[in-house]
Amino acid sequence: MTERIYYVLFLCTGNSARSILAEAILNHRGKGRFKAYSAGSHPNGTVNPRALQLLERTGISTEGLRSKAWDEFAQPGAPKLDFVFTVCDSAAGEMCPIWPGQPMTAHWGQPDPAAVEGTELDKTNAFHEALRMLERRITLFTSLPLASLDRLAVGAQIRDIGRT
Repeated sequence: MTERIYYVLFLCTGNSARSILAEAILNHRGKGRFKAYSAGSHPNGTVNPRALQLLERTGISTEGLRSKAWDEFAQPGAPKLDFVFTVCDSAAGEMCPIWPGQPMTAHWGQPDPAAVEGTELDKTNAFHEALRMLERRITLFTSLPLASLDRLAVGAQIRDIGRT
């Protein structure tokens, strides 16, 4: 018997850094149990070069990563989502589309590394911190026994992860 694949969407406003990092990390660490996507409410159309460089340096594939609108995932033929996570406060406060399949949602907000001003080291450190926070949350998420938990228990667990 094959294990079920869970479909996950990470949302942010610009879809250039945090949501892109989360998509890549989950696809890398999810070991085939998860298929991750990312999107933005107002995508800026490009992926932040620092995000791509960091992923490449840590051995995580950047193939296929692109900045895209969240409406793409509310259209007919879009993947049926199991989970939707907002990773920025702006996107969490916006009116989201109706997602096919009624996925579980949670807010995993964290600071935007692309908004950091200062030295090159400050900017690099901000991206490393974003990656570290997302890796920790995704590791906790992927360790949940999703198939054996009921919907209420899973919902409580994914919301708690956002508080870590």
